[in-house]
Amino acid sequence: MFLIERYVIAETGRPVLVMVSILVFIFASYSAERYLAEAAMGTLGLPAVLDMVFYKVLIALEVLVPVALYASVSIAVGRLCHDSEITAIAASGASPLRIYRAILLLAVPISLAVAMLSLYGRPWAYTQAYSLEQQSKTDLDVNHLLPQRFNLNDDNGRMILADRIDRSDGRLHDVLIYDPGARTRVFRADEARILNPDPDDPIVELKQGHSYWLQHNAARDISETFASMRLHLQPIEQSADVKRKASSSKTLKASDALQDQAELQWRETRGLSATVLALLAIPLSRTRPRQGRFSTLLPVTAVFALVFYAGDICKTMVGNNTLPLFPGMWTVPLLMSLALLVFIARDLTSFRFGYR
Repeated sequence: MFLIERYVIAETGRPVLVMVSILVFIFASYSAERYLAEAAMGTLGLPAVLDMVFYKVLIALEVLVPVALYASVSIAVGRLCHDSEITAIAASGASPLRIYRAILLLAVPISLAVAMLSLYGRPWAYTQAYSLEQQSKTDLDVNHLLPQRFNLNDDNGRMILADRIDRSDGRLHDVLIYDPGARTRVFRADEARILNPDPDDPIVELKQGHSYWLQHNAARDISETFASMRLHLQPIEQSADVKRKASSSKTLKASDALQDQAELQWRETRGLSATVLALLAIPLSRTRPRQGRFSTLLPVTAVFALVFYAGDICKTMVGNNTLPLFPGMWTVPLLMSLALLVFIARDLTSFRFGYR
């Protein structure tokens, strides 16, 4: 009993581990290259690189694991068909549901892990990554500023130019600071000292300089000369999209915003989508006798691309109130489930008429 299921699970489980390892390695390498380049430029602390890569990989696992499972099922079923093992299983009188049951036994625990990761792990990783990035990449940390260069912060548009930087006491000499916002401010000082580099409330002390307040909607600007000034610069605000992704599922559930509900439904559907997608790989990967092993590569790839982009489109439509909350993001797994039932019915019909 369960001999066929154990065999199919073994044939599929090994590729899953290999595929996950390969995908994680590729994604981690790409992320490491990006952050190491920033560390080399001085805009990101080197000790933070490994932590950032870990958080980015954790965020990506909710996509990488279902991809690995889907690809592994396709590879395993394709091999079974190519070696005529599927035909031998059917000839022994075993129902085609045995194959589906085997993949289901493997997919359910993996999909539960994906669901937990999407609901709890991914928001936590976004929160940690954002916090670490803000702490390590603040443009007011003298360890990350370069002299005689326009140090630009892409998050808020602030620019700092200093002729000389004394890293021992955090002083900048002959400095120019451009601080955009509702009122653009430009400061030119002989010396600046960073009192608090906190992105939420950055404070700089300026000595012997000029300040220019550019009034965008007024007739005149304001120019002042100062001997000493303590300046609160514009804080770096977290984008709404990042806030949403970092919010807990409980917070999103209590929100009435459609974009928050779309994000919540995205998390809730990840586990079911992974299971149904893995089961869909069974009929999509079957080949006829003397047909090439990779003959199903195109439809298998096309179905995955369709499911992936359909999920993104549905999420956007729910957030824009183009698609109602129900079925909302559940539209994609429901359509996938209907297609799966059609394939299963076809396989059962062929089995009844082919092996009486």
